[in-house]
Order: sequence, then structure tokens, then C-alpha cells
Amino acid sequence: MTDSAIDTARAQINSAQKGVPQIKAFFDPDTFTVTYVVHDPETNKAAIVDSVLDYDPASGRTSHNSADAVADYVKQHGLTVEWHLETHAHADHLSAAPYLQVMLGGKIAIGEHIATVQQVFGKLFNAGTEFQRDGSDFDALWKDGDQFKIGNLDVTVLHVPGHTPACVAYVIGDAVFVGDTMFMPDYGTARADFPGGDARTLFRSLRRILELPGSTRLFMCHDYLPQGRDEYKWETTVADELAKNIHAHEGVSEDEFVSMRETRDATLDMPRLILPSVQVNMRAGHLPPAEENGVRYLKIPLDAV
Repeated sequence: MTDSAIDTARAQINSAQKGVPQIKAFFDPDTFTVTYVVHDPETNKAAIVDSVLDYDPASGRTSHNSADAVADYVKQHGLTVEWHLETHAHADHLSAAPYLQVMLGGKIAIGEHIATVQQVFGKLFNAGTEFQRDGSDFDALWKDGDQFKIGNLDVTVLHVPGHTPACVAYVIGDAVFVGDTMFMPDYGTARADFPGGDARTLFRSLRRILELPGSTRLFMCHDYLPQGRDEYKWETTVADELAKNIHAHEGVSEDEFVSMRETRDATLDMPRLILPSVQVNMRAGHLPPAEENGVRYLKIPLDAV
């Protein structure tokens, strides 16, 4: 069975000499998240991938230092933002996409299966009837194999579920922004125990990405500085992942991976910011509507099943 989306991405990468993206990374040490500004050097058209809204859970206050650093870079380099791309509904940080959209323009986009995530968490948080649960909070919803452009750069969208049902990777020129599907080779792969996650599905998504040419550049959404390394890193290649990924290197079988991932996931705590993050990110980064007193609230479900 052929995989037309991977074939398209492979052809795009092999011809990427015609359009190599310029990439600037911004690392947030509080959430270990990497935000990227990706632009076409010929047209200065740009996309922002996985932006971060600063949030203090003790005070319940948001701030914009991380997002402002991204905006400053965009303005200083004369870039025009066309897209705010989310790889998935993050469980470890709040998205700054709406804040950056107001300042810089552009459309907010995510994979079409965000509707599945919205159904699950809309019910958990008892979201009101104004929350449509159909993906309409976002400006665009991608299907597997969808293509679009950033300036003259070709972009192919890959649906890579397993960590969440809505995860996508963006192949931009010769670079792939993989979200939480995988990490640097010495850290391995994402957990698969969130609602709708599945270790077997994750393995198959990993293998799709690792079918791309070995020289393909891969950009991670996070790095957690594993033991034995003294600096954060977020760029690697398909060849390095195949050779060295501690969870999913070449030769690891699907059953071996599933056993490892499910055993490991059973030992992990929930992310520190999962409850506020999901409530905001399922709404495309928009905060919940204000109540009668003019204040917005985030909910904490107690003893929820």
C-alpha cells in the first residue's frame, strides 16, 4: 500500500534546494518548549510554530515575554506572518497564537482531528454551548497530505497520531516540525497515555516520519536535557533518529515499542500545566469567555473519572 502523503513529502524534501527555509528557535526553559519562526528568504513570508503564552499557575496570571521575543524577531527581520501552526493541542503550555495573531496577522491552524480532542475535553471541563467542538475556533484544519505554501516554500502536512489523535507534523522545505511525536535520540519518544493516545499508533507515526530521506532535518517541540547532556538541543536528522533513538531506533519491533511505552507511561506524572493548557489550547489558544463579573476562569475537575 502506497503512502501518498509520505511520497509527496519525500519528493518535496528531495527538491528542497529550490526553497530552504530559514529557521529561528526560541526555547522556553519553564515549559521546555521550542517555538519556531520559519520563513522563506525570497519573500520574507513566515509561519510561527507552537508558540508559548507565559502562565503562572500560582497566581493565575498570563504574560507575554516569550511571545514578545518572537514578535520582536519577526518585526526586526521584516517578516510577514501567514500562519500560526500548532502541531497539536499541547498539554504542557498555553498557546500564544491569538496574541501573536493580533500583533502580526496570519491564520491559526491545526490538524482536523482536533475535533476529537475538543469532544473529550469539552465534556471533561463542562464547556458551555458557545464551545462548538467542531474545530471552528481555528482558521484552518489540515488533513493528512494537505499542501500549502509559506511564500514560495512548499509545505506538506502529515497526520502523526499516537501522542494525541490530532498530532500533525509540518514538512516545510527540507525540514520537519514533528511536535511531540519524537524527541532527540537520547530522550526517545512522546508518551501515549493521554485521552485518545495509543502506543501502537504512535509507533506507526514514527515509522512514517522515519521513511523520509536520512538527511531530512527534524525539529523537536521539546527538550528535557537527559542525563549525560549539558545543553538543550532540538534539531536532529532522520538518519540520527534511526541509528540512535533510544526508544525507536531501526530494528525495534512494534510490539517491543508498545511494551516499553505502556510500561514507561504508567510511571509518569501528569504534566504540571495540563489542566490550564488543554482548556485554552482546545480553543485555539483563546481564553475561556469572561463570566458575569468580567473575570475569566479555568476549571479544575475534582475526582473526575
